[in-house]
Amino acid sequence: QVQLVESGGALVQPGGSLRLSCAASGSIFSISAMAWYRQAPGKERELVGTIISGASANYADSVKGRFTISRDNGKNRVYLQMNSLKPEDKAVYYCNARISTVLAIGSYNYYWGQGTQVTVSS
Repeated sequence: QVQLVESGGALVQPGGSLRLSCAASGSIFSISAMAWYRQAPGKERELVGTIISGASANYADSVKGRFTISRDNGKNRVYLQMNSLKPEDKAVYYCNARISTVLAIGSYNYYWGQGTQVTVSS
């Protein structure tokens, strides 16, 4: 079993900052990639950014220069630092990870967290 748990969502004013965290736990052998997605009301889920083991992060154009993804491999955590937040950043933010478990080493599956709400409003 693998679980992803996000935290850090909140109400923040435009121009403010917020840091989201995602912790992966369970029978994890390795994590090859972690990502953040978001879904605004009435819209499809979209990719915010991805960080792959041994490589730098990639970002959607809409957040480039404002958001930063980082990863703590030792703790199986990924973070999303969000600066200069805009009202259009309001969404539920989801963590996603490509994981190989100890029961199926070398076989990777994608797992999702339950999401954390970010609201940007004055």
